[in-house]
Amino acid sequence: MKTSSRITSISRKEVSHILRDPRTLSIVILMPVLQLLIFGYALNLEIQRVDLAVLDYDNTPIARELVDQFEGSKYFHTFYFDGQPSEIEQLFMQQTARVALIIPADFGTHMQRNSDTPVQLLIDAADPNAALSIQNYCNQVINAFNRANNLQLKLPFDMQPTIWFNPDLKSSYFFVPGILALLLVMISALLTSITITREKEMGTMEQILVSPVRPHEIIIGKVIPYIVLAFLDAVLIILIGMFLFGVPFIGSMLLLAGFTTLFIITALSLGLMISTVATSQQVAMMFALIITLLPTLMISGFIFPIPSMPLPLQIISYAVPAKYYLVIVRGIMLKGNTFWQLLPQAGFLAAMSAILLTVAWRRFSLNLEK
Repeated sequence: MKTSSRITSISRKEVSHILRDPRTLSIVILMPVLQLLIFGYALNLEIQRVDLAVLDYDNTPIARELVDQFEGSKYFHTFYFDGQPSEIEQLFMQQTARVALIIPADFGTHMQRNSDTPVQLLIDAADPNAALSIQNYCNQVINAFNRANNLQLKLPFDMQPTIWFNPDLKSSYFFVPGILALLLVMISALLTSITITREKEMGTMEQILVSPVRPHEIIIGKVIPYIVLAFLDAVLIILIGMFLFGVPFIGSMLLLAGFTTLFIITALSLGLMISTVATSQQVAMMFALIITLLPTLMISGFIFPIPSMPLPLQIISYAVPAKYYLVIVRGIMLKGNTFWQLLPQAGFLAAMSAILLTVAWRRFSLNLEK
């Protein structure tokens, strides 16, 4: 029997296992969709409808216009508060409001004179990241109010920023490609690590040993179905991201398909490594989740920027495959990067695949000889 025939037979056997195993089918079909929906909606850095308490001591039309400017934005939900400024802390404590706008009694007079018109903004900074975003939103609203009333901003220069690739600053543009990397590495490593340990637990590894099949044929035959499944998952995730979350796709689909296949092979190689160490499917599953989930979430650039991490973590991040694929998928989808621009990241993934496959093949061969 030829090598290709033996590989095909092993692949067919693996496909039959997948179709008969509801756990594997749920991982392949349900896990990507559910996690994409959960992460896509939960991982949202945009803060909207923040409760803003208004203490208006002026009660003039121009003061109400300022309040309407806040209410008219998508960021704030305003309500009037009849108490004293000393009671604002209690509002924050009760989480009734996260921002307070205090309009002084002479606000309208200063506006008519076009003189310095101070208003006071108090922000609950228990969550510092949210507080910084809220402060930026307040500045946007006040700047829009000043422009609408032809006020001269006293700035040393006129700054007009232009935002490329994500002009609306939508979090989904950043997170959905990251979720693709997370799910691919998790699913690929998880399924591949389980497949070998399943043979050990079921006792079918002995049948493979007495058959005229070489180690590399076993590895290739078992990996091919999972490459196809992972690639189909990638297509599903990208389509959901484009049509449900509105993530653009600017670059080459063919280029992304090639780099995605390379990343899947890297993740499958990692799963093969785990399968040569794990003694049971539960252990393999635990190892796969620990090795893929935490590093991808924490030190790949998925959520936190790598340059802001401590130096030891930055060094460790070089061993995380998702770090390179994140640059690739975001670059192609959002920026339209070309092959040559992403060649360094592809080179790292190819090197990692070669190393992991070589080590996994040698360990697998040793296990077969024992």
